[in-house]
Amino acid sequence: MNNDQPYQKPQSCAFVIFGVTGDLANRLVIPSLYNLAAAELLPGRFCIIGVARRAMTNEALRESLMRGLHQFATRRVDHKIAHRLLECITSVEADPDDGPSYDRLNEQLQELEAARGTGGNRLFYLATPPDAFAPIVRQLGRLGLLKEDHGAWRRLVIEKPFGTDLASARALNAELLSILNEHQIYRIDHYLGKETVQNILVLRFANGMFEPIWNRHHIDHVQIVVDERLGVGHRGSFYDATGALRDMVPNHLFQLLSLIAMEPPTHFDAHNVRSEKDEVLTAIQTQSEEEALKNSVRGQYTAGKIGDTEISDYRKNPDVRPDSVTETFVALKLSIDNWRWAGVPFYLRTGKALPMKRTEVAIKFREAPFAMFRCTPVEQLAENYLVICIEPNEGITLQFNTKVPGPVIRIDGVQMKFLYKDYFEAEPATGYETLIYDCMIGDNLLFQRADGVEAAWRAVQPFLDAWRKVGTKGLEFYPAGSEGPPGAFELLRRDGRSWRKL
Repeated sequence: MNNDQPYQKPQSCAFVIFGVTGDLANRLVIPSLYNLAAAELLPGRFCIIGVARRAMTNEALRESLMRGLHQFATRRVDHKIAHRLLECITSVEADPDDGPSYDRLNEQLQELEAARGTGGNRLFYLATPPDAFAPIVRQLGRLGLLKEDHGAWRRLVIEKPFGTDLASARALNAELLSILNEHQIYRIDHYLGKETVQNILVLRFANGMFEPIWNRHHIDHVQIVVDERLGVGHRGSFYDATGALRDMVPNHLFQLLSLIAMEPPTHFDAHNVRSEKDEVLTAIQTQSEEEALKNSVRGQYTAGKIGDTEISDYRKNPDVRPDSVTETFVALKLSIDNWRWAGVPFYLRTGKALPMKRTEVAIKFREAPFAMFRCTPVEQLAENYLVICIEPNEGITLQFNTKVPGPVIRIDGVQMKFLYKDYFEAEPATGYETLIYDCMIGDNLLFQRADGVEAAWRAVQPFLDAWRKVGTKGLEFYPAGSEGPPGAFELLRRDGRSWRKL
């Protein structure tokens, strides 16, 4: 973050982290708060309450978080800043199954608010497993801790996955909205904290050269790819109950899709931007179960090698069923039923244990007429792509045709490449800094709304239903380190297309 920018200073608040001893808090939340502190973007009056199911002294929790900060920080740790941040932390023991423990949490929170002068503003961050979301919110609601009064704000941050299917997402939304108002709920998706993801809006709507051709007349298809090198590792229990589709598509990939496909908002504010994104998700064609089977590929990795690392068979990972049919790879073909995108397929792909880590959106433009080059040695034109790369190197690439120097007409594809690191000096970040900062200032533009969450699950529900009915039928296997299941390539090949090659 650039301190020269006129950033709004957040109001005083208490930051309550549930699951403070967990992986998420150590890897992302605390390092992000440290980066905000280093950028002088935390409130002047501020305190952190770390909530865990087991008792810890303040000193023990601070020492644990300091070790985690040194391990996961994205930059060199300044001990003065780190000490000042962690001195704000108070350890509290609370279990949602134990009502009296939340009464004690309430008492300690009020005492800290009075001592620190935070004015009653509270940000509750649920860095917990999803099955704890509703029980925690019930306890907070019972004590009135989420009720906004006397000018103080109360906000709730919830991590993904938000539900496991359409029915569970609706039920969770209903429960939350019985206790909070929609403007108080921040459904966080760390992909939306990445600079390149946010830059999609600027790329589209701040450049007159792109928006006129951003439609079915000029775009042949869109590819959204999130490839991961890592296998499941020690997350077998979570992953085997979730799978690649639930874990990645209704949130990460659909957030990218909605930014690429949305209509221009009338104003750049949370209500209008989120409304346009949700309209796109609502317009995704709901497929029959037969269509869902035809337009999807699911795979599971077997033993293999990635670089020098041996990857064991998915089914042999700890806490994975030996006969598991959980997919570690999924590819989908989707259609958006509106005027802009009619007839333009959107191909989505994500998987684990693949050769390289890659997250990108590739927009393939329609080919130019070849007629004028018929009498030249040119056999075919290179493909025109606009590629928005999110990982590993954030940037934008435009691929087009040009003449090769020489006395005859020869054409080759070339690239114009913009990389963030070449143009902007920025400290390495976790991707959560912007999102946590936005939570504190009350800007929910980058967060999902209830109707958007349900629209996303509505689009993927046919795939879940179809796969459940056919069981193992159609599940393909691919060796770790390979390009994925063959069916993923056939999904595009039958349309006369192919995945973009690096």
